[in-house]
Amino acid sequence: MGHAVGDVLGLAAGVAISPLPIVAIILILATPQGRANGTLFALGWLLGLAVLGTIMLAVGGPGGASTHKHPATWVGALKLALGVLLVLFAVRQWRGRPRDPSQAQLPKWMAAIDHFTPAKVLGLGLLLSAANAKNAPLTIAAGASISSAGISVPQQIGSLAIFVVIASLGVLAPLAVYLCMGERAKSILTGWRNWAAQHNTAVMAALFLVLGLKLCGDGISVIAS
Repeated sequence: MGHAVGDVLGLAAGVAISPLPIVAIILILATPQGRANGTLFALGWLLGLAVLGTIMLAVGGPGGASTHKHPATWVGALKLALGVLLVLFAVRQWRGRPRDPSQAQLPKWMAAIDHFTPAKVLGLGLLLSAANAKNAPLTIAAGASISSAGISVPQQIGSLAIFVVIASLGVLAPLAVYLCMGERAKSILTGWRNWAAQHNTAVMAALFLVLGLKLCGDGISVIAS
């Protein structure tokens, strides 16, 4: 189990560093129902990662992700494909970055967060975790790594739980600051929001590239062995 957790720590960190979801939860916390809606958003985020990871574990079991405690060839091919996809996303992000970070613009839907119902907030958390261009491939790759580690089902579940918790630290940190500090948290969260909004494209491009190359390397290693 320790080996499986070690394999996915980097992927979990990559998911945790997600500027737009961090901006989203900070904006949600600034609404009149910030405490309740922020908690719902975090719950949706956790649920999205857990469900996607569980699906991958379910696929990996019957699919023979591990043969004699060694990842199957298809696991390597999957990681390689996901890695190439992330590298392509990195190129796209970098080419589309604003020349002046101060001119970076947030998605238009963020302007309507004040009017989101609790159901929409929960759905937003699910969407930004499980359907995100960076987070979905990384979570799928983590599920593949865990399912190919040759460990028991309870150990797989435990490894996935650790992945989900670490991958959620970026979203949970603003919520924890808000819950612990109340009104005093506004200035801190505003600083985090402004930095994440301005540097979102550059951070995402760097993460896409580094994690994409890592997955490519892991995939080639599995296929070649």
